[in-house]
Amino acid sequence: VQFVESGGGLVQPGGSLRLSCAASGFTFSTYGLSWYRQAPGEERDLVASINFDGARTTYIDSVKGRFTISRNNVKNTVYLQMNSLKPEDTAVYYCNAGYSGSVLFPTYWGQGTQVTVSS
Repeated sequence: VQFVESGGGLVQPGGSLRLSCAASGFTFSTYGLSWYRQAPGEERDLVASINFDGARTTYIDSVKGRFTISRNNVKNTVYLQMNSLKPEDTAVYYCNAGYSGSVLFPTYWGQGTQVTVSS
């Protein structure tokens, strides 16, 4: 099992980024996927989830209306479109299989992608 996150960077408040996570080693199209983030000194927290076929999504309250999770079951990739970014969104972002807090591969975290929101 492998997750490879990309797309992070430095962006000004109000800006946008699109994160990607390429997954391998399991039957991607049969699992929900989730994005998590970990700020310095904090625990890793759930941000958004999408079910196996993309029909259902969930978000934490602080990102609703700003972030959109999506997936491509042909490319085995899950995305996180982040708009109207705020400094409090600064964190390392990770993905894993599972829906709404259920981490299916807890020992297989990728390297993450750093998102820094600062002027």
